[in-house]
Amino acid sequence: MSEKKPFLYTLFFAAASLAAIFIILSLAFSFRSLIEKRKSSSSLPASTNSARMTIVIDAGHGGEDGGAVADDGTLEKDLNLQISKLLCALYELNGVPVRMTRETDTMLYDHYGDLEDYKGQKKLYDLTNRIKIAEEYENPVYIGIHMNKFPQKKYSGLTVYYSKNNQDSYLLAASVHDFNKMYLQPGNRREIKCADSSIFILDNIKCPSVLVECGFVSNDEELALLKDEKYQCKLALVLFSSSMAFYS
Repeated sequence: MSEKKPFLYTLFFAAASLAAIFIILSLAFSFRSLIEKRKSSSSLPASTNSARMTIVIDAGHGGEDGGAVADDGTLEKDLNLQISKLLCALYELNGVPVRMTRETDTMLYDHYGDLEDYKGQKKLYDLTNRIKIAEEYENPVYIGIHMNKFPQKKYSGLTVYYSKNNQDSYLLAASVHDFNKMYLQPGNRREIKCADSSIFILDNIKCPSVLVECGFVSNDEELALLKDEKYQCKLALVLFSSSMAFYS
């Protein structure tokens, strides 16, 4: 790798951080009105903890669990981790407490080393430990990073799911959805979705939580974007800016 590349990335993140702050300040009023409107129409239980949040970024899958596989062999787990690392860097540069559930290519079923037999249950323990990691913090906000796949290649676009267990989950998902439409995918017509029991983490976690399907690896054009470092940076900036716009 070129010695200049890390420095260029640093410059990019610094510029991205400044841009994000500008967006937050310039749109704070409009988003405050939007959020208040959505709060008044929601019947979900609201969170009451006002302590400083800790962002928990969960790069989905890992290790022997590759997740969705594209036609060219690209693994979802790798894209998830790449985008998660970029997002983490943005929070760190702006002084926001952040934790990644995984920073390497691994499953998390043995994260705590508290069980001896994982036979047939690795996936369950992996998902359960991701929830445990988030709940180690007093005021966590969970952001899961995933990719989508469908047999028909025509489908594309970012999709956001939210947990039914906390009102802030819906509000955060709405912010991600709106920022994505304004700054990255203006033609995206996908609606935010309440997660059902098929999404284990969102079905069981209690803190504000969203899962972002960043795109479809089954769509050739979108896959090319998802593999592109510049587009990954744009995705990370949308996620960072949207979460800061709401929680500020």
